[in-house]
Formats: sequence, structure tokens, C-alpha cells
Amino acid sequence: QVQLVESGGGLVQPGGSLRLSCEASGSIFSIAAMGWYRQAPGKQRELVAAFTPGGSTNYARSVKGRFTISGDSAKNTVYLQMNALKPEDTAVYYCNARVMLVDYWGQGTQVTVSS
Repeated sequence: QVQLVESGGGLVQPGGSLRLSCEASGSIFSIAAMGWYRQAPGKQRELVAAFTPGGSTNYARSVKGRFTISGDSAKNTVYLQMNALKPEDTAVYYCNARVMLVDYWGQGTQVTVSS
């Protein structure tokens, strides 16, 4: 079992920045990959950024160059630095961890980009 707790969401003006954090606990040694997804109202959940099992990173085309995923193994934490935020980035952001073929999800954190 893996538990994920996100933090760092909030309301920000267009062009602003936020940093999301996701702390993992439990059987973290079994995690093969971690990343961030988001779901806007009326839309499907989509990948934002992720570490692959090989250690490389994937980004959605819409966030490439603006968002950066990083990790701190000592704190069992993955971050998502979001810069140059746009209204279309508004969504609930979820942390994900994959163990074998099982996906674990955090509770989600709301990000609202609005003036």
C-alpha cells in the first residue's frame, strides 16, 4: 500500500506560479513511477508530468516549458513547479504512484488560475 498526500494548490493570477508537493508513505520501495495528473470540470483526467520507471520525464505538450517535475528521495516527495500559469491550467491536480499494475492516487489539490 502507498499513501499520497498533495499540498500547494490555490488561487493564482494568470502568469503566476505555484509549486505542488506530493509526499509518499507506505511501501514506497515498490513504486515504479510517479507523476502528476489533472482533471478539469467535464474533462477526463490527463497526464501533466511524470517520472518514468527508467527515470526520465514526460510532460504534456500543453505544459512543456512551463512546468517542471522534480523529486527529493530523502523526503519521499515529488514536486510540480508550475510557472506562467494560464486559466486553462485550472483543474484538480492528483499525484499518482504506480506499483506493478496498480495505480495509487492522492486526494487531489485544486489549482485555480483566474484574475
